[in-house]
Amino acid sequence: MKVLTDRGEEPPGATPLDEEELEGLKQSWITTRGDLNEAEADNILSGQSKWTKRRNTLDRILDDKTVRDLHKDLFGQVWSWAGTYRRTERTIGIDPIYISVEVRNLVEDAKYWFAENSDLSIDAAAVRFHHKLVAIHPFANGNGRHSRFMTDLILRALGAPEFTWGGSQGNVLSTATEVRAKYLAALRAGDVGDCEPLLSFVRS
Repeated sequence: MKVLTDRGEEPPGATPLDEEELEGLKQSWITTRGDLNEAEADNILSGQSKWTKRRNTLDRILDDKTVRDLHKDLFGQVWSWAGTYRRTERTIGIDPIYISVEVRNLVEDAKYWFAENSDLSIDAAAVRFHHKLVAIHPFANGNGRHSRFMTDLILRALGAPEFTWGGSQGNVLSTATEVRAKYLAALRAGDVGDCEPLLSFVRS
């Protein structure tokens, strides 16, 4: 059985992995949380490079297959199940049996949110998309990083500036505890229908 020897170092709000999911680690040298963070960071950079070099249209991005393909490109060098919807329950996210339907509904709804005649601003539509994708929590790991990058791809396709995600002062969301706490609080506010904190955070 694969074990990360310093599981206690998971960042606040991170989704714990069960034993079956840990068995999906593809690199034998990964034995600690630090190793995992390093491997995932390298994979994410290569995956992001692949996608930012493409000419992505809004229609191409807003597709449930793209949701899965993007996750596989960001995490597939680390996890054998990357790009596959989770099959286990979580304290966050919907029942796994509904994930495929809800992701499909989300990308279809988002086409209306980003339409020229939409009542939503681009930022408001992007925040709504991001929040909903995180709330579904389609994958066993990497949901926040995946959904933030996917949201930025949408903004890029629309010719809008990407979100700073609390990093305008040089902070990095994945490591800055204060910034991460604000992000998680903003997501929780969105859970009860108040997206203003998240709208403010993404441009801070």
